[in-house]
Amino acid sequence: MNLRWAFPPYPVGFVAREILHGYVEGNDPTCGVPLMEEMIAGLTQPLTEEEKHPKIQKNPRRARLLQPGSELALYRLFLENGWTDGLPIILPTEERVAEMLTGTDHDPQEVVGMTSITTHQEKLEYTVEKVAINAVMAGCRPEHLPVLLAVASSEFPSMPSSTTSFSSMMIVNGPIRDEIGMNYGLGALSPVNFANSVIGRAWTLMGINFGDVRPGATFTASLGHNINYNNMCCAENEEASVWEPFHVRKGFKKNESTVSLFRGWNVFMMGILGVGGSKRMVDTAKGMSGFGGSFTFILDPLSAKNLKTDGYDDPMKLSKYFVEEFKSPWMRPEMINFLVVGGETNPMFATMDFSYNRTVAIDPWIPKAGIKKDAKPLRMPLAVVCKDGSCGLH
Repeated sequence: MNLRWAFPPYPVGFVAREILHGYVEGNDPTCGVPLMEEMIAGLTQPLTEEEKHPKIQKNPRRARLLQPGSELALYRLFLENGWTDGLPIILPTEERVAEMLTGTDHDPQEVVGMTSITTHQEKLEYTVEKVAINAVMAGCRPEHLPVLLAVASSEFPSMPSSTTSFSSMMIVNGPIRDEIGMNYGLGALSPVNFANSVIGRAWTLMGINFGDVRPGATFTASLGHNINYNNMCCAENEEASVWEPFHVRKGFKKNESTVSLFRGWNVFMMGILGVGGSKRMVDTAKGMSGFGGSFTFILDPLSAKNLKTDGYDDPMKLSKYFVEEFKSPWMRPEMINFLVVGGETNPMFATMDFSYNRTVAIDPWIPKAGIKKDAKPLRMPLAVVCKDGSCGLH
């Protein structure tokens, strides 16, 4: 749809009423025309011939292959073109991408989805091969590709263009967690696990390259968010949870592998505010703004067990308790979500104003022969498991 536009100065949020009146009575900063005159003209004047027959703007397609060069020169090219997150990458050579593509049976040129990080840019199309390219860059192995293809199929970018600074989270459920060695226990949100680290980073690279992230042009987050480097990527500790796994609560079967996506701003898990029962959780949440009234809690299994002892044998009971305590007209139980993650060394919880977006199936992207693994799967050292207070005694 071709629309006429008029622009006030910026910002318009959290400024004095007098300043806003000055914007309305002043000029459009992009063309110098008085703003209200421009508004009236735009609403009343007939369309021009050019406006009746708008030309759809399309960005030029990038070449599939780059000219050969040294490793250093190609790395600099990726960096200077903004195709990375600023950290070192694995160069996506044809051989490496072909190896990555063995992680799925789908045709490399199959379209996975279309996305944009902003509402005023065209949505860009991406294929299985393009997902594989970003997976190589992030340091992934073929066994990780099905998870990334599921994330890509959601068309949900990890880095939306907003003047506020969003962060994202992805939680994996089902058998694939152990098949690819994801961490859901001790230190699950720390940089101590290969799969968690590279999968989370790949989501960021896909957002940068599929969503066309360009600071100031398409990406306008005022401060940005350090969580976007890895996007709080981990799995849920289903085995230690007192409740049904999260994906089961969202309508999937326990033996199905899924990835659930979330978005918000704040993560609060400091000191005594991260320990306690349902009342402490509500009080902590009330100290946060809440993303439209949404909250997501990451609970250590010990914290979840304490809540069950207090009578919350179903997390929906806990969600309804939150709604009753907040007394907010727009908050609903389904907007309050609980995930069980952690190593049972402290009954802690993390409070987040994250909104749940969707859960996506991973199984359709897994090869018929099963997850493609290396002859000797690459793994970081496993954490010592301790469930009975024996941590630190090994």
